[in-house]
Amino acid sequence: MAPTRKAEGGRIMALHLGVIAVLFLAQFLLPAYHLSAFTRIMVLAVYALGYNMLFGYTGLLSLGHAMFFAAGLYGAGLGAHFLGLNPLTAFITGTLAGGAFACVIGLVALRTSGVAFMIVTMMFAQAGYLTILLFNDVTRGDEGFVLEAGERQLALPGGALDLAAPHTAYNVALAIFAVALIFCLFLIRSPIGRVFVAIRENEERTRMLGYNAYRYKLAAVTVSGTLSAMAGAAYALLFAYVGATFASIQYSIFALLWVLLGGTGTLLGPLIGTGLMFYLVDKSSEVTSSYLIIVGAILILLVLFFPRGLLGSLRQHKLRWLP
Repeated sequence: MAPTRKAEGGRIMALHLGVIAVLFLAQFLLPAYHLSAFTRIMVLAVYALGYNMLFGYTGLLSLGHAMFFAAGLYGAGLGAHFLGLNPLTAFITGTLAGGAFACVIGLVALRTSGVAFMIVTMMFAQAGYLTILLFNDVTRGDEGFVLEAGERQLALPGGALDLAAPHTAYNVALAIFAVALIFCLFLIRSPIGRVFVAIRENEERTRMLGYNAYRYKLAAVTVSGTLSAMAGAAYALLFAYVGATFASIQYSIFALLWVLLGGTGTLLGPLIGTGLMFYLVDKSSEVTSSYLIIVGAILILLVLFFPRGLLGSLRQHKLRWLP
């Protein structure tokens, strides 16, 4: 007998809460290097979750998502470094800046569709990257700038939260990832999320049913950009570095690769894809300076044998209830 929607929802929630619990417990077992690596993976997985919301669930392929990540990165980094904002205020500022930027870009970019949308987003991202380089005196361009220790401390009653401490950074990254994951879970299972999927599957039919596809796509771009900016703001504060490299097209392509590897249109796929890609690059670079050849070959094999990504293929053949 097929499980009821309520029972299926309970199973899905239990799975995602279980993943969060495993990540929380992992910090007590991981050595220092892997603790730092998992912190970085969780932050970047939030970025991939944002990208997946647009590409995986709404069917809009963007090659300019690095501009939203960079908006959060610079919104938080510049605010903390030059305006003296505390980490929490800087994080909120960076996230809201990226969300507002995504909404404005969406208003223009969504006048196009398909390949044209992809090209327009790439052009906006490139313009953003060049703008960062133009204001080199403030942004320090490709060189970037480093946040000082005092700029990463959040004053609390009875003490201070130091984001430079490894376990503190890990738990902050986990909290941000958990909030993003649960938010995305509720969103895609809501009526709005189902319209996103309907647009991905057949936009014309969705319009015929009376839905304003443009508004829903704009909502998807805004949510996606806000999540990406949240990841960028967290990256600046947790790793103390802000640089123009994160605004380059390379980081837009990274997000696409992470989603494709983990599973397009799956909630946990971005985490799996980000972790796999991170350790793939990390371990192959220990073997040779030409590590991209190894990474490329392995990625080709993964795409050939798992065309829907690791979790996507698992869902297709075994666990059809996975969101």
